[in-house]
Amino acid sequence: MGIGEGLAILGKALGAGLCMGIGAIAPALGEGNAVSHALDGMARQPEAADNLRVNMILGCAITESTGIYSLVIAILILVLL
Repeated sequence: MGIGEGLAILGKALGAGLCMGIGAIAPALGEGNAVSHALDGMARQPEAADNLRVNMILGCAITESTGIYSLVIAILILVLL
């Protein structure tokens, strides 16, 4: 293995790591914010808890898809490049 191949492997590993690192921060912050505000709403209006819970779970599922997309991209970087 030459220097060129070693640098290519290094670049792929760094690219995949950055993709997952940056791609995991946004969903975590978004889900934390959504759950926080949903719990605030449930505490203020307990009669609306069921509706808030359903919307919170749907929002978290949609937000989590961003993290899954970054995982797919990281795997593609490692395998295809």
